[in-house]
Amino acid sequence: MQSNSEEPRQEITPGQAQLDSSITQKINYLETLQRALHDRDDRQIYELIDKTRYDREVKKSRATTQTQELADLVANDHQQLSHYLSQNLIEYLGQTYPFFYYDEVQDGEFDIYFGNWWDRRLFGQLDVLNVAFNFDETEYNKLKRTFELSAMNQRYNTDHIAEITSKSAELQKLIDQQDERDHQKDQLRDQLKEVSQKSTLPWDSGKVKEERQSIVDQLSNLADQDEASMNANKQIKENDEQILGLSKEDTILNYEKQSIQQTFEDFSHFESHNQSLYTDYLNSLIGRGR
Repeated sequence: MQSNSEEPRQEITPGQAQLDSSITQKINYLETLQRALHDRDDRQIYELIDKTRYDREVKKSRATTQTQELADLVANDHQQLSHYLSQNLIEYLGQTYPFFYYDEVQDGEFDIYFGNWWDRRLFGQLDVLNVAFNFDETEYNKLKRTFELSAMNQRYNTDHIAEITSKSAELQKLIDQQDERDHQKDQLRDQLKEVSQKSTLPWDSGKVKEERQSIVDQLSNLADQDEASMNANKQIKENDEQILGLSKEDTILNYEKQSIQQTFEDFSHFESHNQSLYTDYLNSLIGRGR
C-alpha cells in the first residue's frame, strides 16, 4: 500500500523569487567584497563601494546601474574600510604630493598637514573612501592668493603689514611730539586766561564765548593726543608682535608655494591633479594589478 505522507510541493511565488534574488545579490556582493579584502585588491573594493562613480570616472562608461543599496550593506564598516584602504593610498600620495603629511586622529580619519617644518599648518582632511582632499577653505584660499600676489612681487600679508606699520609710525609721532604739545597747551592756557579777562559787554559776549570755546576744543584735542601717546608704546609693541606673526605666516606660505612649484610647477596644475585624484589613483591600482 503506497504512503500518502509526502507533502505537495509549494510553488514559488513571484514575490518569493524576487526576495530570493535580492538576498542572493547581497550575499554575492558581500562575498565578492570579502574576497577582495583577502586578495588585498583595493581597486575592486573601490569599485564595490561606489560602482556608479567607478564606471563613470575610471571605465568612462555611461552606465546608470544603481548599486547604492548594496554599498549601504557595509556603511557601518566605513571606518575600518578607510583605515585599511589608507595604507596604499597614502603610499601613493607620498609620491604624488610629497609635501603633505597625514595624522590618523582615529580609525580611518586623517588630518592633512602641509610640510614637516616648524609651525606647519593643519591643511584639511583626507577622505580615503572617496579618494579626495577636504582642504580647509581659509588655508587653501590663503595659499591660492599667495600664488596670485607672487606675480606682483607681493606676499599675502604685504598690505596688512604696511597698514600696521603706518599706524605704528603715527603712534611714534605722537610720542615724539609730546614736548611740542606741552608748549601748545601752555600757550592756549595763557590765551584762555586773556579771553576770560576780556570785556563782557553784551555786543562782545558772543564773540568772546566763541573764542573761548575754540581754545577749549584745542586743549581737549591735545589732551586726547596725550592720552593716546600714553598708550602708544604698548600699542606699538603689540603691533610689532602682530607684524612678526604675519611675517612668519608669509614665510610658511612661501614654503608651501615653493613645494607646490617644485612638484606641479604652478597652482593650476596642483588644482587639476586634485580634481582627477580619484581617477588617477584607481588607474594606478589597475596598472599595479591591485
